Amino acid sequence: MPKLIRLYITNVAIGFGIAAAFVGMLLWFDVANLWHLVTHSDKGLLAVVILWVANGIVFAGVQFAIAVMRLKDDDDEPRGGHRQHVMRREYLALPVRADEGQDRAFWQKR
Repeated sequence: MPKLIRLYITNVAIGFGIAAAFVGMLLWFDVANLWHLVTHSDKGLLAVVILWVANGIVFAGVQFAIAVMRLKDDDDEPRGGHRQHVMRREYLALPVRADEGQDRAFWQKR
């Protein structure tokens, strides 16, 4: 199995495990009276499964994104941009007639 697929499956399993713990804590601490709603309804198990899957998708995506961003490149290139190729400004004096445009305001046409 390719390493990227193994990384994806592992992090999705970790994300769904975190989601299971999260949903378990929601039920245990009875947030928004969720335990009562789940236990006193005939569709309570379905609601818990949907809550777990929805949170699992979110947590798995976040877990995989963190894992991908933590991957490092093994090349020896310098980091932080291309500072060694910075272009330097060269100032140039332009000749301008001093009497040109003195009789009008800057917003008026010529």
